[in-house]
Amino acid sequence: MNPAKARRRARPLLATAVALGSAAFLAASATASPGVAAKKQPRPSVALDWYDTTAATVAAGGAQTQSTNNRTWAISWLAAARATRTVPSSVARRDFQDAALASAVHNALVSLVPSRTKELDAALATTLGGIPDGPAETRGVAAGAREARLVLASRKDDGLDPASVNKPFTVPPATAGVWQPTPPALAAAQQNGNRFAKPFLLERAGQFRVPAPPALGSARYRTDLAEVRAYGAENSTRRTPRQTETANFWFGGSLPMFTKPLRVAMSKSSSTAEKAKLVALFHVALVDTQIATSESKYTYLRWRPVTAIRTGTIDPDPQWTSLHAAPSHPEYPSGHNTYAGAAETILSVLTGPRTAPFTMTSPTAPGVTRTYTSWHQLSEENLDARVFSGIHTRSADEVGLVLGKQVAAHSLRNAERLFCRL
Repeated sequence: MNPAKARRRARPLLATAVALGSAAFLAASATASPGVAAKKQPRPSVALDWYDTTAATVAAGGAQTQSTNNRTWAISWLAAARATRTVPSSVARRDFQDAALASAVHNALVSLVPSRTKELDAALATTLGGIPDGPAETRGVAAGAREARLVLASRKDDGLDPASVNKPFTVPPATAGVWQPTPPALAAAQQNGNRFAKPFLLERAGQFRVPAPPALGSARYRTDLAEVRAYGAENSTRRTPRQTETANFWFGGSLPMFTKPLRVAMSKSSSTAEKAKLVALFHVALVDTQIATSESKYTYLRWRPVTAIRTGTIDPDPQWTSLHAAPSHPEYPSGHNTYAGAAETILSVLTGPRTAPFTMTSPTAPGVTRTYTSWHQLSEENLDARVFSGIHTRSADEVGLVLGKQVAAHSLRNAERLFCRL
């Protein structure tokens, strides 16, 4: 199956997932008893506070491997979602849920990022200081601690630690179409081990394996290579300043780039429990997406454009250099685009496809600010950016978006499994 057919096959995925309905999904996954209504208090959103705390914790003490950091988010917020799911009778709902969320995220993060224990303890003290003392707070703290312990135990030895993620890979002999380490670093292969990790909801790593890349010498292959040769060269005369800006803007890691959009989406969820479910499901889907991405990458072992252009048989140019250095793993499919496709699907289904305008900056494009009003815009820019960077073909980008959407749709269909206690 060629990439165009794969795209046609996947077009109904987002529409089908949207049909689940964000309100219906969140209502179905909440079985809280009514409890006693808490008095309105002028305290800030505990969920947003702990979202920011999680982001700061991962940024300061997280791993070098992205899937490990997504796992940290997933475990912490899955514990929070479970802890806030059911409110005991006769306690104030908001007090209980705020205490439960803070306790769950705190305990999980202390276990996963122990270097930040002092800061996490201080954040928990601040949160609990704003919650009235009483049974709601006490029981919420206990619920959060319990769920953190259970989720951590369920994910023990899941293969997403940095050493396992970067399991050594023996590069095959140089052959046309087959991945080889790329200049300038010529570094060893990375992310080989993701495909052996334990998924959260996928049945197996290759469940949604992408179709084979275009055959060498085919019309699509020639079109792809010509485009990236022209627009992705370091000193391209075809790439516009705006296109160069797009390449630079999205060159950084996907996790930090999607931290702001997810926070914006959280503001559309009304309750603490709904916010926790959104963050948990987002990161669970992204962990599984990276597992699926690695499986497809190391199944096909497709060479990067720089290798194809320098050493291939179609107008070889040994001096050709891409705008950005290629990551050290096979080209097909594009990981940035699998991530973007999954993120778009989760955010669109649970919060709607459009959002109030929000701005983003990028550490790899200093001084640039962009404004977005839909989650699809992020995917569109990711798709083009990797071509303009010279590190992916359009085929790899397009099937990457499809793969991410497929994994996310599967996560949505099976979401209830996440929020049941083990």
